[in-house]
Amino acid sequence: MIEIKTGGELDAMRAAGQVVARTLETVRGEAAIGVSLRELDEVAAGVIAEAGAKSSFLGYHPNWAPSPYPGVLCTSVNDAVVHGIPTAYRLRDGDLVSVDFGASIDGWHGDAAISFVVGTADPADLRLVDTTAEALAAGIAQVREGNRLGDIGAAVGVIGRRAGYGLLADHGGHGIGRAMHEAPHVPNEARAGTGVPLRAGMVLAIEPMFHAGGRDDYRHNEDGWTLHTADGSRAAHVEHTVAITPEGPETFTVLP
Repeated sequence: MIEIKTGGELDAMRAAGQVVARTLETVRGEAAIGVSLRELDEVAAGVIAEAGAKSSFLGYHPNWAPSPYPGVLCTSVNDAVVHGIPTAYRLRDGDLVSVDFGASIDGWHGDAAISFVVGTADPADLRLVDTTAEALAAGIAQVREGNRLGDIGAAVGVIGRRAGYGLLADHGGHGIGRAMHEAPHVPNEARAGTGVPLRAGMVLAIEPMFHAGGRDDYRHNEDGWTLHTADGSRAAHVEHTVAITPEGPETFTVLP
């Protein structure tokens, strides 16, 4: 069932989205050569504690996972696409880092992700990050009444495929609200004009995940959480929480 949010519920989600945006901005500012992923996780925990929010990730235990998630952030480096656990690994010059983060206020969630390069950037990595961000913007532009869910996936997927990138198989965005993951699934590749009609009050997390090597398949890390590109190529992941309004899309996870 797809939940249509009321005005007051959207206000609560806006507040959660602002905490998410502020946390990611702070983490990005702290990410530098020599800083550990665990230290970035501690930074994020401090920001949400100060905001009076709760982590959407810490303790999250879907049925496919071997154990509850142990961090506040997902920190995925280089060939890790998503769900990377914040470990003692210290960032190195040229690392491509994707940080995914969710927070809730009064039971309402926000979710977003950023990708960036630490230190000296390989132009190929910058192109990957920029193209993934371009696909996210194209997907958000389709979040309008009268469109359908497939319009989002069509907009995202065509940008990734034209660039020669792979798309993480079996993964995409999702509805969000009282739970971090709600219906509907939001595909990163679809046929325009198909799928669920978009209505005002729906809130979606749109999240392109592109692989530089061009393949869609992936492998599981032994930690049971982290997904890596099957060919070892680098990956980028970006995400925003977006509401459908009568005036068009409203992104909750950007700072004013």
